[in-house]
Amino acid sequence: MYRIVLNETSYHGKGAINAIPQEILTRDFKKVLVMSDPDLIKFGVTQKVTNILDETNIVYDIFSDIKPNPTIENVKNGVEKYREFGADAIIAIGGGSSIDTAKAVGIIINNPEFEDVRSLEGVAPTNTASVPIIAVPTTAGTAAEVTINYVITDVENNRKMVCVDVHDIPVVAIVDPDMMSTMPKALTAATGMDALTHAIEGYITKSAWELSDMFHLKAIEKIAKSLRGAVENTDEGREGMALGQYIAGMGFSNVGLGIVHSMAHPLGALYDTPHGIANAIILPTVMEYNASSTGEKYRDIAKAMGVENTENMTQEEYRQSAIDAVRQLAKDVGIPENLKDIVKEEDIPFLAQSAFDDACRPGNPKDTCVEDIVELYKKLI
Repeated sequence: MYRIVLNETSYHGKGAINAIPQEILTRDFKKVLVMSDPDLIKFGVTQKVTNILDETNIVYDIFSDIKPNPTIENVKNGVEKYREFGADAIIAIGGGSSIDTAKAVGIIINNPEFEDVRSLEGVAPTNTASVPIIAVPTTAGTAAEVTINYVITDVENNRKMVCVDVHDIPVVAIVDPDMMSTMPKALTAATGMDALTHAIEGYITKSAWELSDMFHLKAIEKIAKSLRGAVENTDEGREGMALGQYIAGMGFSNVGLGIVHSMAHPLGALYDTPHGIANAIILPTVMEYNASSTGEKYRDIAKAMGVENTENMTQEEYRQSAIDAVRQLAKDVGIPENLKDIVKEEDIPFLAQSAFDDACRPGNPKDTCVEDIVELYKKLI
């Protein structure tokens, strides 16, 4: 038996944010809490949405206590703000940090028995859907607007908590490439490679099946064609990435990921490494590690990445071609080649154990162990 969970409604294309007031009015929301991070407010990105709310006389307040890797404290403060304001819905504007924080807040508000944020880790047995969330991504990478996943950092224990809950999915996704146009090149590259990692890991994960494969292959194709242009801020590149990352989210949210993500999460928790950068650096090396457990899927990945003549390649050739194409894309958009400036060798045992314990690890196509993950980290420094 297979299950697919998708968000209720989504809008795509330039100007999609103009649909927000109608969604609020149709759903009879009275007071909305806008959740967005300080930088987006500072640079006027959040204002693109709040201006529309002002024009339509929608009552709102803003919560911006959100770090790039959102913490348990951020969630607790968000819950308090939501209650104090008396909101009945959330508009989450930002990348994964804002939307993930909104998901945790929304779940706790309607499931107060999970007030202890740590109780949400893994597959939390919540009973009630989150408060309604309208998600407005400003990065083309996490696809948090369409997934049932979110990640919160436990600062006290230096770890990231992966939370999976069908009740957290936003009711509306507003995928407007204009909201992503102010992203700097480095962030565009990092989040884009995060999206590619979602698509590739989702395609080869143990739980993959025909419907998820359809999403992931199309996502790989769109991202491979669009990311370089998006980094150069072309309209075509931005639009392609906005759609490609969303399609990837539709897939991996339902079938899981693998050890690229489980190795990236501890880097964010321990060193505050940007998630997309960590994934991008780790992805080609883990693809090499996983290759023997992927059947002919690397042929499909290579073809989707734009490699020609894959049908005439040997298994060894098309597997290497897929890895090389991913590595070349990362290089072209300015991703560092290794983790030597990030990882301290004495931290590797802790990182490896954390990666093994991570919720993404069981989906990896190749069964792994702590010792293997130690060697992968060492290979990357």
